[in-house]
Amino acid sequence: MAQAPLLQLSDIALTFGGDPVFDGLSLTVQPGDRVALVGRNGSGKSTLMKVMAGLVEADKGVITVPSGTSVGYMEQDPDLSGFETLGDFASAGLAPSEMYRVERAGEGLKFDPSKPVATASGGERRRAALARLMAEEPDLMLLDEPTNHLDIEAIGWLEDELRHTRAAFVLISHDRRFLTQLTRATLWIDRGQVRRLDKGFAAFEDWRDKAWDDEDMQRHKLDRKIKAEARWAVEGISARRKRNQGRVRALQALRAERAGQIKRQGAAAMAFEAGPKSGKKVIEARGVSHAFGDKAIVRDFTLTVQRGDRVAFVGPNGVGKTTLIRILMGEIAPDQGSVKLGTNLLPAVFDQTRAQLDPNMSLWDSLTGDKDMRVSGKADQVLVRGQPKHVVGYLKEFLFDEAQARAPVRSLSGGEKARLLLAKIMARESNLLVLDEPTNDLDVETLDLLQDLLGEYDGTVLLISHDRDFLDRVASTTIAMEGRGRAVVYAGGWSDYQAQKSETETPDTPASKAKTVKPSPKAEAKAKSAQSGLTFTEKHRLEELPGLIERLESEIAKLETLMADPELFTREPVKFKKASEALTQRQEALASAEEEWLTLEEKAEAG
Repeated sequence: MAQAPLLQLSDIALTFGGDPVFDGLSLTVQPGDRVALVGRNGSGKSTLMKVMAGLVEADKGVITVPSGTSVGYMEQDPDLSGFETLGDFASAGLAPSEMYRVERAGEGLKFDPSKPVATASGGERRRAALARLMAEEPDLMLLDEPTNHLDIEAIGWLEDELRHTRAAFVLISHDRRFLTQLTRATLWIDRGQVRRLDKGFAAFEDWRDKAWDDEDMQRHKLDRKIKAEARWAVEGISARRKRNQGRVRALQALRAERAGQIKRQGAAAMAFEAGPKSGKKVIEARGVSHAFGDKAIVRDFTLTVQRGDRVAFVGPNGVGKTTLIRILMGEIAPDQGSVKLGTNLLPAVFDQTRAQLDPNMSLWDSLTGDKDMRVSGKADQVLVRGQPKHVVGYLKEFLFDEAQARAPVRSLSGGEKARLLLAKIMARESNLLVLDEPTNDLDVETLDLLQDLLGEYDGTVLLISHDRDFLDRVASTTIAMEGRGRAVVYAGGWSDYQAQKSETETPDTPASKAKTVKPSPKAEAKAKSAQSGLTFTEKHRLEELPGLIERLESEIAKLETLMADPELFTREPVKFKKASEALTQRQEALASAEEEWLTLEEKAEAG
C-alpha cells in the first residue's frame, strides 16, 4: 500500500507586488524524499519554502499536510526575540529527556548554547535555529541555506546527519558538493513554474541545459512560423480578405503566444578588470607569528605569493583566516616575523560581513556615494573601470531592475547583496582580489560565472571559502589553518589538500600508529637539520623546501596537462599565454628550490 504524502500543494497561486510568483503550482513531497530546491536568485525558492511551511498564505490553492505529520522549517533570518540565550531558543518545546539532542547538535554545529541572544552574531543565530530543527526531529525538514556561516567541519557533520536521517527534507543551498552528496530528486523553479526531476542535483545541470535547448528550438520554430505568416499577410491578404480572416487571427494568436513567453534571466554582466601588472612577487611572509592573548593565530609561518596565484585559506570558524589575510595584506603587524608586499598593488576586497554596504542607503546612493565610483558633476552616473555609466544601466548588468535602484540595501536578499558588493569591487581596476566568503547566497549560475572570471583574471587572488566544490575549481594553493597556530601550505584545491593530508603524518597521529607512517620529506629534513650545524633560519628553510618542491611539481604537472591540449592555443590564446608564463615561472622556481635544498642538505651533512 502506497504511503500518504507528507506534504501536497495543489494549484497554488501567489502574487507579490502585483507580479505573479507562482500560478497553478502543484507538487508532492513523499516520505523519505531528499529534494534539492534550485533556481536563480529571486526566483522564489525561499517564498515557496515558506508556503510549504505554512508561513506565507497563497492567494489560492490547497496545502495538505496529513494529521500527525510534523514539518520543521529553518529560515535564513530566525526570530529569537523572547529568548535569553541561544540554548533557550534551540531547546524550546523539548522535554528535559530530549535536551541531549540540542547539546549534540550544538557540538556538531559549533555554537555555544550559553551565548546571550543579544550579543549573538547572525551566523550564531542561524546555527542555533539549525540545531533546534535537528533536535526537533520532524517528519519533514525544510532547510533554507543551512550551510551558510558553517565551516567545512560543521558542513561535514550536517552532511553526515542528513545522510543518515530517516526524515524527508527539502534543501535550498548554493553548495554543489552538499547538494550532490545528499539529494535524490530536484525541484527547479524557473519563471514561476516548478518542474521535478526524480534524480539528485548531480543530474540537474544537464537536465536544465537540455530543457533550455528544447525551449530555444521551439522559440526558433515559432519565430519562423510568425515570419512566414506575416509575409503571407502582407503579400496576399487584400485579395483573400474574406476567406482568410481565420488565418489572420491565427497570426495574431502566434504573436500573442510569442509575446507571452517569459524571457530567461540572463547571467550578470560581471567582469574583473585587471589594472597594471603588479610585481612578480606579490607577498613575501617570513617566520610570521601572531596571537591574541593565549590564542595563537599562526606560528612561524612562511609563504611567498607570486603574481597569478590563487591562494585559498580554509579552516574552522574562528581559527583566524581573516586575521592571517589582514596580516599578509599589511593591515595588522605580526608579533614576530616580517611581511613584505610587492610593488604596484591595486587590491579590491570582498568582505563576508558586507560591511561596505550601508543597509539604510539605496542601491543608487550605495554606488554614487562610493568615492572611487563618483563622476564629478553627474549624480546619475558612476565610473566603471574608468568609463562613466548610468547608475540604472550598471545595476541592470547585475540583474537589478529599475524599481530596485531607489530601494534600501536592507530590502535585498543575501544573493542580491552579494551581487551589489561585487558590482562595487568590479567597477575598479585591481590586480589583487581578496575574497572573504564570496559564494554565500549566490545561485549556481552566478557561481559558475564568478569561477570563470577568477580563472581568467590577470591578477592574484586570496580566497576564504567553505564551498569545497568552488575551492576545487578555483584554488591553485590551499593554506590549511588547523588551530593552535598551525598553518600548512598544500598544492591545489580542497580535494588535493585532503589527499595530501591523508598521506602525511600529523602531530595528532597516535603513538601506536606513528610507527607505521612513513615520515614525509619535510619531517626527514627537519630531523636532519636538528643534528646539523645549520643556523636557525637555514634549518627552517631546509624543513620548508621539500613541501615547496612538492607543490611546484604538482602545479607544473597540472599546467603541462593543460597545455597538452593541441587546440588550446587557437581556441584560447590568452589562456595559453598565461599558462605558458606560469609554467616557465614555476619551472624556474623549482630549479632554484632544488638547488637551494641541495646546498643546505650538503651543509647539514657536513655539520
